[in-house]
Amino acid sequence: MRYRQAHYVRDVLRLVLVAALPFPALAQTPPAPAEVPAPAEAEEPILPDDQFEARLPKMEGADPAGPLPTIDSWLDAQMPTGAATELPAATEPAAEQELAQPLPALNSVTVPANVADDADPDAKLPDIRYATSIEGFGKTGLEDAFRAESALIDGKGKADTAAMVQARGQEDEALAVRLFHSEGYYDATALASLDQAGDGTLKAVISVTPGKRYKIGTIVITAGPTVPPTLVRDSLPLQTGDYIVAANVEGAEANVALKLPETGYPFAKVGERDILLDGATVTGDYRLPVDVGPRGTFRAITTSGDKQAFGADHMEVIRRYRPGDLYDSRKVDDLRKALVATGLFSSVAVEPVRTGEAGPDGTEYVDLAVEQEAGPPRTLAGEVGYGTGQGFRAEGTWTHRNLFPPEGALIAGVVAGTQEQGVSGIFRRANAGKRDKTFQAGALINHQKYDAYEAFTAGLNISWARQSTPIFQKRWTYSYGAEVLLSNEQTTIDPATGQNKRLTYFIGAVPVQVGYDRSNDLLNPTKGFRANIRVSPEASLQGNVSPYVRGTLDLTGYYPVSDGLVIAARTRLGTISGVSRDDVAPSRRIYAGGGGSVRGFGYQELGPKDVNNDPIGGRSVNEFAVEGRYRFGNYGAVAFVDAGQVYDSAIPKFSDMRYGVGIGGRFYTNFGPFRADIAMPINRQPGESKFALYIGIGQAF
Repeated sequence: MRYRQAHYVRDVLRLVLVAALPFPALAQTPPAPAEVPAPAEAEEPILPDDQFEARLPKMEGADPAGPLPTIDSWLDAQMPTGAATELPAATEPAAEQELAQPLPALNSVTVPANVADDADPDAKLPDIRYATSIEGFGKTGLEDAFRAESALIDGKGKADTAAMVQARGQEDEALAVRLFHSEGYYDATALASLDQAGDGTLKAVISVTPGKRYKIGTIVITAGPTVPPTLVRDSLPLQTGDYIVAANVEGAEANVALKLPETGYPFAKVGERDILLDGATVTGDYRLPVDVGPRGTFRAITTSGDKQAFGADHMEVIRRYRPGDLYDSRKVDDLRKALVATGLFSSVAVEPVRTGEAGPDGTEYVDLAVEQEAGPPRTLAGEVGYGTGQGFRAEGTWTHRNLFPPEGALIAGVVAGTQEQGVSGIFRRANAGKRDKTFQAGALINHQKYDAYEAFTAGLNISWARQSTPIFQKRWTYSYGAEVLLSNEQTTIDPATGQNKRLTYFIGAVPVQVGYDRSNDLLNPTKGFRANIRVSPEASLQGNVSPYVRGTLDLTGYYPVSDGLVIAARTRLGTISGVSRDDVAPSRRIYAGGGGSVRGFGYQELGPKDVNNDPIGGRSVNEFAVEGRYRFGNYGAVAFVDAGQVYDSAIPKFSDMRYGVGIGGRFYTNFGPFRADIAMPINRQPGESKFALYIGIGQAF
C-alpha cells in the first residue's frame, strides 16, 4: 500500500514538474510519427529516481503508513506564513483565446484570389483547349453521323473546365453506342478518355468497338384474319437476313399502320415489337402484334362544332368516295384537305367512327365525324404594282367568303392607278353542285387611259371553272362562260394622220380555256411545264356586226440546273381571225410589251404605231423569254432576255423581233416571291424608254 501511495505522489509531482518545464519547440515542431518500441529495451526515465527523490519536499511528522493529506492542506503547509493561499489564475494559450472569440459575420469574410494584385477580378479565365481523336469506326459508315452530333466536336476544341470536356466525352460515349445500336451493332462499346500532352493541352479520345452486326432471324406476326390473308405480311417490308436497322424496322411498321387503313381497316393498331437477340448466331428473332380491327366501308358524314361553316350535306358534295365503297384513309385525307381549301375553318378534323352495323361483304359501316370550327369569313386584300407605260396600280378587295352558305362569297373590288380606275362586284360559289366546280357572276365599271387607247367600259360576265388552288394544284383546269361589254373608246381611225375618234362598241364573247399543268408549284415553280390555250368567239357591234375569234397559246417550262439555279422559258402565240383590225375595239386588240410580256419596253409599246408613235394594236403576236433564277435563302437574283413583236396580220410572222435584257431581285415570302425587275431595250427606237421598271408579286411567268 505504501508503495502504491509513494509512487502515486511521485507520479503526480513528476507531471507537475514536467508541465512547468519550458518547451518552446513543441509549438513549432510537429510530432514525430509514432514508433513501436523494441520489446527488449527499457524506456529511459525523464528524471532519474535519485534526483527525483532529492527534490521531493520533506514530509516531516507524516506517517508513511497513514492516510494522505488533502491537497489543500498540503499546499497550505508549503506556503510562507501570511501569504495568500489563492493560486494565480490560469492563463489560456493565445490560440485558445482566439478560438474563444465570437465568429465574424459571413459577409465580412473574404477569400484571397489566386491572381495577381493588378488583375481584373471580372476577367474570364482562359479556356481549356483540347483536341479530339475518334478511333474504331472503321468501315461501319457511322463516323460522319457521329461527328455531326458529337458534343466534343461541337465544342470546337474549347471548354471552360476540364470537367466540361469530360462531360462531353461521356455524352459522346452514349451517342456512339446509340448510333451503333441503331444500325444493328448491339455488342458495341465506347470509351472516352482524356490524355494530357507535354505542352499541357488535353486530348479527348473516343475509342469504339463495333462488334458484330446482327441480322433479322425469324419474323412472326400475330394478327387477325384479313382480306387478302397476307395483307399484313405484305405490308411489312422486312426480310430474314436483313440487318436490324432501327430506321428500317420503324419504317416497315409505319408502312403497316399506313397500308391497313388504305385497304379497308380504319381502326388497325400496330403493337410493340419484340426482338430477341442471340449472340451465338448474331441474329434477332422479330415478333410484331397487330390488331387489325373490323374491315369497313364508308357510310355517312356527321359534323359537330359550336360555330359551323356549313353542314354535312355540303360535305357529301365535296367527298370523292361513294357510300358503300371500301374504306380508304387517302380519301379521308382528301376530304380534310378539301375542307381546309375552302378557307372557312379555323380548325377542322375528320375521324372514322365505328357504327357496329354490318355492311356489304362482311364489312362494318364506318361514319366520318367532322369536328369543325368556323373561322373569320371576311378578308381584306391588296396588291400594288408599277410598270413603265402602265404606271402605278393598286387593287384592293373585300371578301365575305360565306355570305351565302355554303361557300357563297361576295367580293367587292376597287382599282386605283395613274392610268386605270374601276370598281367591280363578284358573286362566287365554290364546289357548286360538284367538287372543284366554281360558278361566278360579276359586274364591272372601268376606265383605262393608255397611249394605245382610252376606254370607259361597263360589263357583265358569268362563268364556270375548275381552277388550281395553293392546296390543290390540279393537272387539268378549264373555264367557260359568257360576257357582254359596253365600251366607249377613243381610237385612231387613220394611222397616217393620227386622227382619233371616239366610238361606242357593244361586245359579246363566249370564252373557253383549257390548261395543263405539270409544274411543281403554283406561285414559284422550279421544274415541269405548263400549257394553256384560250379561244374566245366574239362579236363586235359598232354600226354593223363583226364576228371574229381570239386565240392564245401559252407554254412555259422550268428546268432545275442545281438546288439554287433554275432556267425558265416562255412562249406565247396569239391571233385574231375573221375581221380586220379596225373593226375590233381598241381594248380587244392584241398588244405586247410590259412586265407580263416583253420586258424592256413600256406597257403595250410594241407593234404597229400611228404617226404620233402611239401603239394601235394588231391581230397577232409572238413572244419568247428565257430567265435564269438563282436563289440564296429568302433572296434571289434573276437575269433574263425577252423577245417579241405584234403584227397587223392574223398569223404571227416571227420577224422584226424586238429584244429586251435585264436583271431583277426576288424576296421570297410565304405567299410567293416579291419581284422587282429592271430591263432595257436592245436597239432602242425613238420614243422608247431607256429602261423599264416592273414591281409585283409572283414570278414573271
